[in-house]
This record gives sequence, C-alpha cells and structure tokens, in this order.
Amino acid sequence: MTVLKARNLSRGEVHRLLGFQPLYNGSFVPLLELEPLTEFEQIELAKIQTEFRTYLSEDRVSEGQIRFLSVAPLLRLAGYNESPIHLNIEEDIDRIYIEDEDTHITGRFDIVAVNKIDRIPLWILVVESKNSEASEVAGIAQMLAYAYQSLERQTSVWGLVTNGATYQFFYLLKQEELTYQYMPSLDLFQDDRAIQLLQVLKAIAKS
Repeated sequence: MTVLKARNLSRGEVHRLLGFQPLYNGSFVPLLELEPLTEFEQIELAKIQTEFRTYLSEDRVSEGQIRFLSVAPLLRLAGYNESPIHLNIEEDIDRIYIEDEDTHITGRFDIVAVNKIDRIPLWILVVESKNSEASEVAGIAQMLAYAYQSLERQTSVWGLVTNGATYQFFYLLKQEELTYQYMPSLDLFQDDRAIQLLQVLKAIAKS
C-alpha cells in the first residue's frame, strides 16, 4: 500500500488518481450574482491592500502571515464569519483511498468554509509568497485532492488557491466526469480586480 501526501502531488498525479480533467476560460457571471460594493467595503478593501503590500515589501511572507493579513480580512469583509457559514481551519482530511492503485492520499487543508444550510463548501489553500512572485498554481493539485471528498456528496464545489496577492478560483463539477474550471485570476493589488475578488467571495458565501 502506498500513502501519498496531498501537498506532494503533481497535477498529473491528481488527474490520474482522482480522474480530474481541467477546463479553461471560465466566467463568474453565469454561476454567481456579483453585487456592487458599498462605500464601507471599498474603504476596508483598500486598507487590506495597503497592509498586505507593506508586508510584501519586506521580502518573504509566510503562509500564516498571508492568512492573517490577506485571506482572513477578506473573508470577514465578505461575511464568512457570520451564520450560516462555518469556518474550519487547518484540519486533517479523511484518507482518500484509490482502490485500483492501492493508494491512500492524506493531508491537512488550510481553510474550508461551509454553508451549514446548503452544505456548499469553499476550499481555500494558501501558498507561501515571496515578493508576490510565488505562483498560485503551486497549490492546485493539493486543493483538488482536498476538495475531492466533497464531490462524493454533492455535484459542485468552489476551490481557491492564493498567495495573498493573486487569487485563483476554480469551479469543480461532478457530471459524467470530474472537472475543474479555471476562473479569471484576480489580483488584490489591481483595484478593479480586487473589487471583483470581494464580489466573488460575497457571492460564493450567499450561493
């Protein structure tokens, strides 16, 4: 029997072991209703941008700092600290067993936000950032492995991989095959993209 750590998986291994197929050129609009931000939300968003940019200028930013300075403030501003949303932080995932390969996949996720009424989760994986150069694609395979279990209970899941500056959303869907669709990449430091980032987080919380 082989035991694999989710953080060490490549996307090729995730495709082969779990059956995921990538789709590209996704759009938020058919899936989510994006509402205009209030003046208060825009002011708070600007504060998050300023505070995180200050830390990035000091070279290396750890995953913990990213969660505290970028991800957590955005989630709070988007309403993820309010009922019926429930946040789970840094917990082990149940082992995923691949019978044909006699292989188990294990790991720990960063954040998963679950709507307690509709049971629709948003899986969030934070990757370390260094001068905003760290690519969010580094965590895609890990996020897919974690979100895989949710697709055993429902047909769709949202995934997010971020280094605090760049936010890459994915729409995971179970139909005849498992697919994950790349949504437009959103940058916290581009004002129009940052606004859309908060709009998307709010819409997912309400979906």
